[in-house]
Amino acid sequence: MNVLVLYGSSRDNGNTEQLTQLVLDGVPHTSIRLRDKHIESIHDQRHEPDGFASVADDYDEVTKAVLDHDVLIFATPIYWYGMSGHMKNFVDRWSQSLRDKRYNFKQSMAHKHAYVIATGGDEPRVKGLPLIQQFQYIFGFVGMPFEGYIIGEGNKPGDVLEDRRALADAKILNGLLKSRQ
Repeated sequence: MNVLVLYGSSRDNGNTEQLTQLVLDGVPHTSIRLRDKHIESIHDQRHEPDGFASVADDYDEVTKAVLDHDVLIFATPIYWYGMSGHMKNFVDRWSQSLRDKRYNFKQSMAHKHAYVIATGGDEPRVKGLPLIQQFQYIFGFVGMPFEGYIIGEGNKPGDVLEDRRALADAKILNGLLKSRQ
């Protein structure tokens, strides 16, 4: 089983990344920082007879990585009670993949296992639940099993390392991922 982490944060070594690193300790994985990729926002052409026009950006490269991995971890800070813009831009483009004749996106995604790791500073275990539900609906739409999530609390970088519940959840997920190797 191979693991891909999609980081949605706009800063280096923030709380989401720190918590995710605890989950991945000793777990072979590939990481993609979406902020380092040039992914255009979607130009919705779902209902055009010819579908979506090709876009010269990094979206296809990231999508290929997604399709080449079995386990996907979507790691995003909770920005204004939702996923980061980097993450949202990427997920919005899935509409394009659903019409792409190069692969059967839904069928491919149905064989993956998805996790979400999110951190925020304003009561994230309550106010972050709509974000988790949004991911659940997204994954359900493409038929991808939603295996679980971790919500950590932290505002300034490093704060999440004081969140005992998030640390315990990270340890559990780390053990699960190691057991599946």
